Amino acid sequence: MADTKPAEPPASTSAWAPLREPCFRALWIAALASNIGTWMHNVGASWLMTTLTDSALLIALVQTATSLPIVFLALPAGAMADVLDVRRMLIVTQTCMLVAAAGLAVLTLAGAATPSAVLGLTFLLGLGSAATAPAWQAAVPEMVPRAQLPAAVALNSVQFNLGRAIGPAIGGLIVAAAGAAVVFGINAASYLAVIAVLWWWRREPEDGIGAGEKIAGAVGAGVRYIRNSPELQAVLVRTAAFALPASALWALLPLIARDQLRMDAGGYGVLLGCLGAGSVAGAALLPRVRSRITVDRRIALGSMLYAAAMLATAATRNAIVAGVAMVAAGISWLVLLTSFNVATRLNVARWVQARALGVYLLSFQGSMALGSALWGLTAGSAGLPRTLTIAGVVLIAGLAATPLWRLRGTGRADLSPSIRPDPEVELEPKPDDGPVLVLIEYRVAAADAEAFAKAARRLGRIRRRDGAVRWGLFRDVADPDRFVETYVVDSWAEHLRQHERFTQADADVRDLVTSFHTGQEPPTVSHFIHPDAALRQRRWVRWTRPALDKASTLIPR
Repeated sequence: MADTKPAEPPASTSAWAPLREPCFRALWIAALASNIGTWMHNVGASWLMTTLTDSALLIALVQTATSLPIVFLALPAGAMADVLDVRRMLIVTQTCMLVAAAGLAVLTLAGAATPSAVLGLTFLLGLGSAATAPAWQAAVPEMVPRAQLPAAVALNSVQFNLGRAIGPAIGGLIVAAAGAAVVFGINAASYLAVIAVLWWWRREPEDGIGAGEKIAGAVGAGVRYIRNSPELQAVLVRTAAFALPASALWALLPLIARDQLRMDAGGYGVLLGCLGAGSVAGAALLPRVRSRITVDRRIALGSMLYAAAMLATAATRNAIVAGVAMVAAGISWLVLLTSFNVATRLNVARWVQARALGVYLLSFQGSMALGSALWGLTAGSAGLPRTLTIAGVVLIAGLAATPLWRLRGTGRADLSPSIRPDPEVELEPKPDDGPVLVLIEYRVAAADAEAFAKAARRLGRIRRRDGAVRWGLFRDVADPDRFVETYVVDSWAEHLRQHERFTQADADVRDLVTSFHTGQEPPTVSHFIHPDAALRQRRWVRWTRPALDKASTLIPR
C-alpha cells in the first residue's frame, strides 16, 4: 500500500547535529586523522610512480589498484559486517592496513620501491579499505537517530573530503621536501588513532535478526535481495553511470598537474586540495539543496557541473582556472555521492544494509577502477585534453539512464521490522533441514483474479528477495476460485530468517494480497520438508562451507 512518508528524512535537520553524538564524534575525528594520512599516501604513491615510469597506463593504474579490491570483497565484506561484530572487524582491518602502509614506507626508504611494489602494496591497502568500507558505513545508523542519517552521511563525506583537502596539500609539500617514504610512514601511524577509538567504542546489543547466519549463506541472501530489489538496482546503475566517466579526472590528475599545468608534487597536492575544499562547500550547501531539488534533478545538475569541470580542465593550461574547476568538481562530487549513499541506505532493510552498501561500493569503486584503466589507455594514444573531453561527453550522455532508473521513490517504504510469528509445527525441524516447501491457499472471486495475481507477484518478489529460491502462483482448473501460492526455501533456518526479515512495507503488500481472500477462515498455510533432500543439503554444507565458517571465527562476535 502507498506510504505517506516523505521521500527522504526531513531536510531541516542541522548539517552538524550528528556531531553531538559522542560515539559518532569520536569516530569522525579519528577517521579524519586516518583520511588525512590516506590522502597524503595517495599523493605520495601517485607522484612516486611518475618518478619511476613515464607510462600513462601505469600511473593511472595507481587509482585502479586503490579501487579494484572492492570488486573482489564488496559483497563478502558486507556479509561479514552483517554477520560478525562490526567493531572487531574494523580493528582487524585497520591493523592490516597499518602493516601494509609501513611496509611501503620501509621499501621506499630503502630505495627498493618499483612500479610493481607500489601497485602491489597500494592494492593491499585497497583490500583493507574494501573490507572496512561496508562495516564502517553500516555502523553509522547505530550512532545517530534516523532523522539525522542524511546529515551523518554528509558529515562522513565532509570528513573524507576534509582529509582530501588537507592531506594532499600537506602530502605534496612533504613529498617535495622529504620524499614519499615519510608520507607513507605518517599514513601508517594515522591508523593508530582509529584503532584506539574502536577499542573505546562499546556497541549496543544486536537485535538478533539473522542470528546464526553463516557468511556463505549471508552472501547468497545478499545476492537474492539485490536481484529482487528494483529500487536498489536503480541506485547501482545510476552510480556506475556517473563513476565510470568521472574517474577520468581522478586517474589523470597527476599527469594534468605535471604535463599540462607544469606543476610539481606540491601543485598536484593543491589541485587535490581544491577538490576537497569544493566537497566541503558542497556539504554545507547540501541541506538547502535537498529541501529544494528532487534527488533525480540533483544528480542531473551535479553530473552536468562535474562534466563542465572536466571540459574546462581539458581546455586550460592555467593553474588558477584548473583550481576553480576542481572546486566545482568537488561540490558536485559530494552532492552526487551523498545522494547515492543515502538512497542505498533508505532502500534496504537493516538486516542486509552492510551487504547493500558493499555492492553500492562495488558499483562505485569497480566503475572507478575500470574507468581509470580505460582513460589511462585512452590518454596514452589520444592525449590528456581529448580524453577528458570524451569523458565529459560520456558523463552527460549517461543522464539518459534517468527515465529508466529513477530514484524519486527513495525512502517512501517503511522498512522497520514487522516480525511474523514462527510457523506452528508438530514435528520440530532441525535448522539445516530442507529444502522447505510452503503452500498458501486462497479463495478469490473470479472478478478479482487479475488484480489478485498482480498483487501476488509483488509479494512473490518479496519472498524471493528474503530467501525463496523459487516462487509460483497456480490456479485450480477444476475450482477457478482456488489459488495456491508456492515457494521453496533452502533450509528451515533460512525460512525462519525469512520471517524475521519481513518489514512493515512487506506487511502492507501481504495485507493487500490477503484482502482478496473470500474464505471464512484465513488463507491456509502448509509447510513441507523432504527428508532425503535435507540429508543431501547437509552433505553439501559440510563439504562446501567449512572454509568460510572457519574464517567467520577469526573475529568473534
